[in-house]
Amino acid sequence: MFIIIMGVSGSGKTTIGKALAKSLGYSFYDGDDFHPPANVAKMAKGIPLTDEDRAGWLQEMAAVIAKGLVRGEDGVIACSALKEKYREVLRVDPRQVRLVYLKGSYETIKTRMKKRQGHFMNAALLQSQYETLEEPGDALVVDVSQTPEEIVQNILLNLS
Repeated sequence: MFIIIMGVSGSGKTTIGKALAKSLGYSFYDGDDFHPPANVAKMAKGIPLTDEDRAGWLQEMAAVIAKGLVRGEDGVIACSALKEKYREVLRVDPRQVRLVYLKGSYETIKTRMKKRQGHFMNAALLQSQYETLEEPGDALVVDVSQTPEEIVQNILLNLS
């Protein structure tokens, strides 16, 4: 099984994804690591990515998921997956790919992003992320106002 931890930038995808993967003994993949340099440069300058910018990025992550499933591996991947059509690309086998949506208010996430050091994502892009976000109807929804430990426990209790 692969679990996609999704949400806007600053929602805690990497933190929760790493902790969840460790708890389950799964491999962890950070979607940020799959962005080509041109995407990183755009985001660092505060320029929102287009669907075209994201296409190759999504295909690379889908390939990691597909290859992992073929090999019988389990994994957790942190990826914004803001639109349904992005999630469709990543759901290479809906029976074996689960979504966890880290949901938080704009104010909560903005406060977190202002405290974050060394990340390429420009906090000015947060509004565009919320505008792009199509909340999933088929995901486990977790409130990000909880501690990381509580979030991971919530996911573990509710994943089936």
